[in-house]
This record gives sequence, structure tokens and C-alpha cells, in this order.
Amino acid sequence: MEFTPSFESLYQYRVPDWFRDAKFGIWAHWGPQSVPMYGDWYARNMYIEGSKQYKYHTRHYGHPSKFGYKDICALWKAENFDPEELMDLYHRAGARYFVAQATHHDHFYNYDSAINRFNSVKVGPGKDICALWKAAAEGQHMPFGLSEHLAASFSWWRYNKGADTTGPYAGVPYDGNDPEYRDFYYDNYEHNEENHPWLTTNAAFHDYWLASVKEMIDRLSPDFLYSDSGLPFDSDGHRHGLELVSYFYNRSIEKYGFNNAVYTQKDRNPDVRRVGVLDVEKSQLPGIDPDPWESGTCIGNWFYDVQQEYKKPGHIIEMLVDVISKNGTMLLSILQKPDGTIDEWERWTLEEIASWYAVAGEGVYGTRPWRVNGEGESAVEIDGFKEAEVAWRASDYRFTVKGDNVYAFMMRAPEDHVAVLRSFGSEDKIGSVWLLGYGAVPFTRSFGKLAVRLPEKLPTAYTNCLKITFC
Repeated sequence: MEFTPSFESLYQYRVPDWFRDAKFGIWAHWGPQSVPMYGDWYARNMYIEGSKQYKYHTRHYGHPSKFGYKDICALWKAENFDPEELMDLYHRAGARYFVAQATHHDHFYNYDSAINRFNSVKVGPGKDICALWKAAAEGQHMPFGLSEHLAASFSWWRYNKGADTTGPYAGVPYDGNDPEYRDFYYDNYEHNEENHPWLTTNAAFHDYWLASVKEMIDRLSPDFLYSDSGLPFDSDGHRHGLELVSYFYNRSIEKYGFNNAVYTQKDRNPDVRRVGVLDVEKSQLPGIDPDPWESGTCIGNWFYDVQQEYKKPGHIIEMLVDVISKNGTMLLSILQKPDGTIDEWERWTLEEIASWYAVAGEGVYGTRPWRVNGEGESAVEIDGFKEAEVAWRASDYRFTVKGDNVYAFMMRAPEDHVAVLRSFGSEDKIGSVWLLGYGAVPFTRSFGKLAVRLPEKLPTAYTNCLKITFC
């Protein structure tokens, strides 16, 4: 069945099993904005007078009238980039799909583009970054994906058309006004202080977005595509977005004989999200959702940031377990330095997660949500981009199911070495209970409770998992 660019046609979409089974992916949210190692949205904020990144930029590189973002791009070399070594680590750390950033809001393309001269082959690294990632992912037999953040770039980048209001460069235009680089920085003077919608109404840019993302699909043949936006564009009734998604799915049908593609976007409107998969940035849904969804998050900031704290291994694991119990999948960004390497703290974190997957992975891969996602009173706080650690208790569990097995993740190990669960009724005939990474453990049932005796030493220092088998 071919898809047409309409909601009615795209409502026939069904999420492929590979995505529902994978549960955990790793994302390279990496590009020229990693060069200063000073955090996310650098390309925008370096042009906002008085911001932290503006201050850093002017004092480290010079004023943005003389040394602008185009010059930052030229500094990106990726000279120590080893995608095969990183992909091996990511696979060992439990990832079963991989996503590379094709372009961020900065309008720099990380692949060999015929549309945009500011790309990683012609400027900076001299390498097709996305093609190298794709080859490495295929070497690990992992589905390969791309993220595109282009839809907001036209209005996001209005700031490079400004000038300082005070100081030695007052009134001196930033380099975004240079006609020689107008193709890169955009002719977006329409976005002034009073007119700065997050997604532009500019029809020419809508066409440019569509041509660019089609080029990404044609050149890199991804199985996964992420738009860092709602379905583009609200102002044209999503016409360009519908055309893009149908094009993506139809290319997958040409490749496989069936639609094996996953498209994610951020609009929670049920009429819009049905064309693909909902992505929830740095947050979660409150309970089991009937449709598969994704939590997109990062180990620290979205681009490498020397100031940023990292999430601890246990925190990441607990987030993952909570997400998959609700029919979700987690996509985790691992930060890279401008040379392409990751730092030793990130590497340690991934090795710790790898050791956990070696114990508890059976309760993750290929599972589906059970009749309830969990029990206990503790829960993640769902409020914008908050991802605080939860003070879990021994009474808190999260569940998944596969075949005749329910997997009960103990969010905190009980100090008395007895796990007590209340979600199993008399109709649930339990034949055995296993502690993953250990073996069979004794259990009793009384007064509506399942009590499981645990060994003195648990198999992992992180979230342990019981495998409860029905007979």
C-alpha cells in the first residue's frame, strides 16, 4: 500500500516491530555547535548581546561582526572521530538503534549535500559524518536514523541580523548581514522583535525544508526520522509535513516491500501524532499509552558543555525502565567533543549501563506493557523538561511482559531481602519466579500478596528485575 500526503492515508500507519522491540537507542546530537564546548543553542545565543554564550564568544573568538558562526563551522574538524569504536560501545551499552543528527537549527548539514554548501564534506571535517555513522550502525546490525531540526531554523536564526546596542561595537552589524553568506544565514529579516514565530510562515522556506529533508532520505536511506518540531508546518495546514512523511514511508516500502520506517515529531494533538510516533523531549507520559511513543533525552546538555552535570547510570536506567513500562522507548543523546570523542565520564556511564543490560536485558528487549505499568506511590515528576531523580521506595515496581513472563523491576531493593508485590490476583497462576542474573528464588502467596525471598547479594547494583512466569 502506498501512502498519499493526507491525514486519512497516514492514519493507516503502524509502528514496525523493530522499534517496539528495541526499547533503547543512542543519538549523536553532534555538529559545529560542539566546537566551543559551551552548550546548546550556541549558534543562536552567540548573537544575543549579554548572554553567557555571547560573552564567551566575544572573549574567546572575537566579536560576531568579525568572527561569526560560519567561522565556528570551519573550526570543526572531527579529527579523532571513530564511529566503529563508538558504535561497538553503544551496542554493548544496550542500544538497538542509532540516530545521527543530519542538521540542527544552525542550518549546517552533517552529510554531503547538494542543496547546502555549508555541510561537513565541504566545510570543517571534510567527512560525510552521517554516512560514516550509517556504515558503523549497519556493522552492528542496528537500524539507522536521522534527526532534522531544520523547521525552526529560519526564525531561530533571526538574531544574527542584529548588532550590539552598547560598547565598542554598538551599531556594527553581525556577520549574518553579510550578503556573501546570505544562503547560509537566510534572508529572514521578516523575523524582528515583534514577529518571531517559532515556525515561520515563509512559503519559500517551507519548500526548502521539504527539499532538504527529502535529500536526507534519498542519500542516507534511514529507517528512522525525527523532526524536532511538530509536523511541519502549522501555517500551511501541515501540507509539507504530510508530503514528507508519505515520501519517507513510500521509500521504505520500495526498499523492503513493506513500511519499516519510524517518523517521530512532537505535536501531542491526537489527530497529528497518528501519522507516526510521538516524541516527548526530556519528559515522559504519565501512564501506559495505547500507541508506542519515544522519550528523547540526553546525558547532559544537548551539545557538549564543560559546565554540565551528567545523569548518573542508575538515573538513566530508572528512567528507561519507567518509560518502557508505559509503552515507550528511550533515545539517549551521548555528547561528543568537537574532535569526535566522548569523555571518560560518559564512557564509564555507558560501561555501567552495559553491565546492567547483561543482567536485566531480558526484561527490556521485545517486551510490551503489562495490564498496569507499575505499583507503588512514587512517580516521575512530569513538568516540562524536568528529569529529577525519583526517591523510589521498596514498594515501587515497574512491569513489562513477554509471552508468559511478567518482568517486575524493583525500583529500590528491599532492605529485608523480601520483595512484596500486590498486582497479581488469584487468577494469575504463577509457576516460578526468577531473579535475572541469579536464578530461581522462592516465593509465597497469601492475602493477595506475592512475597519473593531475595539473596543477600543482588546481581546488579542498579535496578534488579524479577521474572514471574505463569503456568
